[in-house]
Amino acid sequence: MADTTDTGTNEAVSRPRKSSWTYIGPGIVVAATGVGAGDLVATLIAGSKFGYTLMWAAVIGCVVKISLAEATGRWHLATGRTLFEGWRSLGRWTTVYFAGYVVVWGFVYGATAMSSSALPIVALFPDGPGLKTWAVITGLIGLIFVWFNQYAVFERVMTVLIGVMFVVVMYVAVRVAPDVGASFAGLLPVLPDGSLLYTLGLIGGVGGTITMAAYGYWVNAKGWTNTGWMKVMRLDNRVAYLTTGLFVVAMLIIGAELLHSSQIALTKGDRGLIDLGVILEDRFGATTAKLFLIGFFATSFSSLIGVWHGVSLMFADFVERIRKDRVGASDESRKTTEEVAAGERERSVPFRAYLLWLTFPPISLLFLDEPFGLVVVYGVLGAFFMPFLALTLVWLLNSSRTPKEWRNGVLSNVMLSAAGLLFVVLCVQQVRDIPW
Repeated sequence: MADTTDTGTNEAVSRPRKSSWTYIGPGIVVAATGVGAGDLVATLIAGSKFGYTLMWAAVIGCVVKISLAEATGRWHLATGRTLFEGWRSLGRWTTVYFAGYVVVWGFVYGATAMSSSALPIVALFPDGPGLKTWAVITGLIGLIFVWFNQYAVFERVMTVLIGVMFVVVMYVAVRVAPDVGASFAGLLPVLPDGSLLYTLGLIGGVGGTITMAAYGYWVNAKGWTNTGWMKVMRLDNRVAYLTTGLFVVAMLIIGAELLHSSQIALTKGDRGLIDLGVILEDRFGATTAKLFLIGFFATSFSSLIGVWHGVSLMFADFVERIRKDRVGASDESRKTTEEVAAGERERSVPFRAYLLWLTFPPISLLFLDEPFGLVVVYGVLGAFFMPFLALTLVWLLNSSRTPKEWRNGVLSNVMLSAAGLLFVVLCVQQVRDIPW
């Protein structure tokens, strides 16, 4: 599948023989994982309030995500080190933040992901088990699937799920008869009154989660471990976020055409998609509504198993890095991208321990109200993650930690710095919105 080329640095670099398109995969995974039901509702609400006016923000958001994910993948391939190894080199403060974040975030997100996956099932089968029962079932299915399958099978399933998402969302967007002229007019940057936060949310929110950091791990899990795969990774990344951009544009169209003119309001959060299903049934019939609910399930469940796999990989690497530091491992043994590629992380005890953490403790939150203090800590830690990711990538990719030829150029620095500032603003707003 790959040949070996001497790079002139006494390092053999495997390069793909076939067309780059045949290797697309990690980007599809990150796109399917990053776009959750809540993101789609936020986009719908933006479309319902401002019509096509914020279309330009969706395009800029796509470019921002391409820059961030490219930087993540470039770090893994150029250095032979994982992202957590890079964070660790910046100081112990990164370990403290990540440890707190990954524990609290995983606990709350597990319950959220299970509930989101269960909502469309309950809507499709109203006479069956209730929401909490379905939520537990989807969580257990995700656990079993990720536990017994490694990256190759996981990628195939994610590709099917994103295929379902894509077809359904595009079908609904076509059914609502988009105004092509207004769509192109929306590419002109305009900020209507009261639209600033929605604009920032569109640019920074959709597809912008911890899964962006997981992209580098999926690149390695695919078998890409060195600079010979750089062009393939970049193409893969662009495909991922162009796909995400199409989702955002399609949902804006649906919000603008179906909700804006009639001033219909949606419930915030995942339940807003249930509202949309009811509206679609009234307008286009039961078949369209059921197809939409199937797409809703594909969106939610792909995010669930994507996090179950990707964040567990990151946690396993986090534990392995700390272990190597304690035993004083050599620099060569610290290059763990090959271990990720070999599937060692997916078979490790920390990987499976975090899978269990994502599944069983959160089940208690399905039956209890989330404790107030936990909500506050979750909100604060989560708000800081995207600024943390963007700004540490700027730091890592402009330092001697990265080989000179793969450090940031002017464009990368501008895009990552702009993303960092954007996420800082969003972070401040999210912290202000926390129910203190």
